[in-house]
Amino acid sequence: MPGTKPEPEPRFGKRFTDLPAEVSVAVIGAGFAGVAMGHRLKEEGVEDFVILDRADGVGGVWRANTYPGAACDVPSHLYSFSFFLNPDWSRKFSPQGEILAYLERAADALGLRPHLRFNRTVTAMAFDAEAGRWRLNLSDGAVMTARAVVSAVGQLAEPAFPQIKDFERFEGPMVHTGAWNPEMDFTGKRVTVIGNAASAVQLLPELAHTARSVTVFQRTPNWVIKKPDRAFSPFEKWLFRRAPGWHRLYRRVSYLIHEARFPAFLTNSLASGYTRRQLKGQLRRRVPDKGLREMLTPDYAPGCKRILLSNDYLETLQRRNVRLVARRAARLEADAVLTPDGQRIPADAIIFATGFNATEFLSSLDVVGLEGQTLKEHWAGVPRAYRGVAVSGFPNLFMIYGPNTNLGHNSIIFMLERQAEYAAKRIAKLISGRIRIMDVTPEAEAAFNTRLQKRLARTVWSGDCASWYKTEDGTVTNNWSGLATEFALTLRKTDDANWRVVR
Repeated sequence: MPGTKPEPEPRFGKRFTDLPAEVSVAVIGAGFAGVAMGHRLKEEGVEDFVILDRADGVGGVWRANTYPGAACDVPSHLYSFSFFLNPDWSRKFSPQGEILAYLERAADALGLRPHLRFNRTVTAMAFDAEAGRWRLNLSDGAVMTARAVVSAVGQLAEPAFPQIKDFERFEGPMVHTGAWNPEMDFTGKRVTVIGNAASAVQLLPELAHTARSVTVFQRTPNWVIKKPDRAFSPFEKWLFRRAPGWHRLYRRVSYLIHEARFPAFLTNSLASGYTRRQLKGQLRRRVPDKGLREMLTPDYAPGCKRILLSNDYLETLQRRNVRLVARRAARLEADAVLTPDGQRIPADAIIFATGFNATEFLSSLDVVGLEGQTLKEHWAGVPRAYRGVAVSGFPNLFMIYGPNTNLGHNSIIFMLERQAEYAAKRIAKLISGRIRIMDVTPEAEAAFNTRLQKRLARTVWSGDCASWYKTEDGTVTNNWSGLATEFALTLRKTDDANWRVVR
């Protein structure tokens, strides 16, 4: 129509809406894992690929998690790509907005814009053994095929909600921290926060300044440690920018410091005992009230559940307008949350800080492999993979941030890079060798996981606490069993004998 303004281009790069019917590689997810995978594919000379994402831009969890106070608990210079360093981080621990902007810049600088397809949700995929291709079905009805698929959807993609009765009865606004609505205003409201883990410790201090009152429901207390955060000085940023050697050394030292913390995650180790004493001492100094301190003291080893970093969460719980309820939320009414014993907590709004369905890998996809077996059937509730990257019976499919690739002591970005390198080399071999089927053998998968679980049994993650690191039967499905360096060395080992190849 005359006078109608054209739709503006996005801030970063060109808008690409076309979707090829056939492609060599389809990458699902445009967060850190997807960006790393795209870069490594290009490094291997693979250019015929697309990166699909259900959101309207890159970023993954850093695009979805926009709640007040959202930030990373890994140092900024370590929580970034080795192939795209950022000298301009404002703080030692970067906030959500900076991380998202960094990923946007990375997508441009690494030449990934032509490969990105946003607002594209993959709902199902099935492998055609005769053609040697995956068929992908998208939510908008589109269909495409790919010789190889890489899942880069991550472990923290699908928000988890607690089982609460009469969920539909509550008449006020409700939101999950993993699907935040920035238009919600909690000023002067009685707000109930259900959950007290990683997102809650960041959100609560911000919320307490504006809400009339805040009630936090805590099922299990968490170990909390001070966050050594501060702003970088102009001189430090100048050094990072002008002396790349210093920048890389700073990053390397940070990596080694974090590697040295792994012994604290070994059951009954001296480092584990020392960590418990240190955390108890901090809790005693920061929470003088004995009754509140007892409510906040865990009865499990530090690290069995994720250790939380915060300088103001414990202090916020001691504000006059904040209340901690050491019970689960059992039932909802129109304007209240009820505890199991019938205690009624008035509420104008509810925030779910209850994390993600972390142990249900690829839960949003229906994946069908060889002989019609689904991935859910293959796993039977206990996700596992060969080297965290491949699953037997599902050829030409690779996972980034798959089972047992998470860490409790170091940067996940290091792990993602190693997996992307490994998968990219496998895919390049598949394409250049005109391979129809590349499938890890069931024996290799079983042997790898037997060794892995044996090592995990000696860690605090297998201890007596409920966490997103493990399934209900106690199998640790999310974390790696040792140093990040060990994982890198494992992926570098030659393993052609562990793959079945059909040309």
